[in-house]
Amino acid sequence: MRKAPGAGADTIVFDLEDAVAPGRKAEARAAVRELLTDPSFDPDAELCVRVTGTDTERDLAALVGDGDDGDGGAEGADGTGGNPPFDAVMLPKAESGAAVDRLGDRLRDYGYPVPVIALIETARGVLDAAAVADAGPTDAVAFGAEDLSADLGATRTDEGTEVLYAREKVATTAAAADVDAIDTVFTDFEDEAGLREETRFAATLGYDGKMAIHPAQVPVINAAFTPDDEEIAWAERVLAARDAAATEGRGVFEVDGEMVDAPLIARAERIRDRALAAGVDVCTE
Repeated sequence: MRKAPGAGADTIVFDLEDAVAPGRKAEARAAVRELLTDPSFDPDAELCVRVTGTDTERDLAALVGDGDDGDGGAEGADGTGGNPPFDAVMLPKAESGAAVDRLGDRLRDYGYPVPVIALIETARGVLDAAAVADAGPTDAVAFGAEDLSADLGATRTDEGTEVLYAREKVATTAAAADVDAIDTVFTDFEDEAGLREETRFAATLGYDGKMAIHPAQVPVINAAFTPDDEEIAWAERVLAARDAAATEGRGVFEVDGEMVDAPLIARAERIRDRALAAGVDVCTE
């Protein structure tokens, strides 16, 4: 857990759900709280905790309550029972807006109203994705293809056609709700080429990020979401022409022999924003 922020990811998720054996939940809760309340742990990344979903109340009691999860969990390392510094909570198997609201209410009850990353990974969650994305506490929706495939009884394939409808729907509902969309994990962490191809495809669907399960995946994902030089140059031309047209009072303008309208301007702005997020300078003068 201490090494995770060094991977270069924007968000680090400490998992209390699938990554922990059922008999070791209390130990995991105590370990996460101990780390989060350690003053020397101050990473340059957003910190998130994925709760269990089926036993969220114990998770919250251990993390933001008095440090006791009712099952032998220890008090925080600072001994004060103070709130540990994390920035978001991930809700697995989010299936309704009401479920997200309940989690948000409990976080507020504890005096810790952080946003929720809602993980859509069941058939019911896909059907109610719009309500999940629209829920007040939702800051982002994430797509989980592996659990969804198990819920559907589908066979996972390299092409991913068995989850394509759901994958597209999650991205669409995120855009409609104006929250971020985070794509599913790529489980073969040794297949760099496959990860790069799948991440680029996710970007074409409208996803803003992708979950990683191994530190080696982070630079590949970041690079795949970073626009290339040709895309950046096109966006610079479009945005510069837009500004010039506005100055001259023209509503229509042309770039590279193509008439530019609102959707193309929005695309150029998206490329600019992704480039800036990646630390690439973009000039529109």
